[in-house]
Amino acid sequence: MRLLLVEDEEKVARFIRRTLEEEHYAVDVAPDGEAALDLIEVVPYDLVILDLTLPKKGGLEVLHLLRQRENKTPVLILTARTSVADRVKGLDVGADDYLIKPFAIAELLARVRALLRRGSTAPAVTLKADDLTLDPVSHEVSRDGKKIDLTTKEYALLEYFLRNPNRVLTRSMIVEHVWDIDFDTFTNILDVYISYLRNKIDKGFKRPLIHTVRGIGYVLKV
Repeated sequence: MRLLLVEDEEKVARFIRRTLEEEHYAVDVAPDGEAALDLIEVVPYDLVILDLTLPKKGGLEVLHLLRQRENKTPVLILTARTSVADRVKGLDVGADDYLIKPFAIAELLARVRALLRRGSTAPAVTLKADDLTLDPVSHEVSRDGKKIDLTTKEYALLEYFLRNPNRVLTRSMIVEHVWDIDFDTFTNILDVYISYLRNKIDKGFKRPLIHTVRGIGYVLKV
């Protein structure tokens, strides 16, 4: 899952981003409203976490423009504004949820999970391919009953494959969903992580799941 965090306070943005990445999300950060709109135009985000008090364009204006353009990406407002009027206005403009700073990180993560489940077309159930399973809630992965430990990026790669079985995923599609906007697409890091993942989920098993589509990308065959 790829998220956009729109937050102008650098320390807050860095903390939230690190927390979300530890939960296996790919996270981009926009420091102002205009930058957020530019990113949303070109990147298919699964969720936007939006501060209200932003430079250039405020959060409510960003939200209004998104909904005016019929962009239905779930939006979680994250702000220090505490009045009921502010909350009502945010929800009326088109926000899906509203969380007030300071917040408990566990609550933020729970709200993120809830919005992603609501906005996803895929059912919130254990993902499977052959004898490989991935639990999106516990983040546990196993094959043929054997637990597999994955790094954050390996897990994100596998989840993306499992949510798109038998679909050829181009290199750019994978990068857009698993890495952030600053990723250098000319490096071979994607191939390195694919190799890491194959060593953990395919090596030693009778049937390989991840296959290379030469000149295009990869596919997980079930």
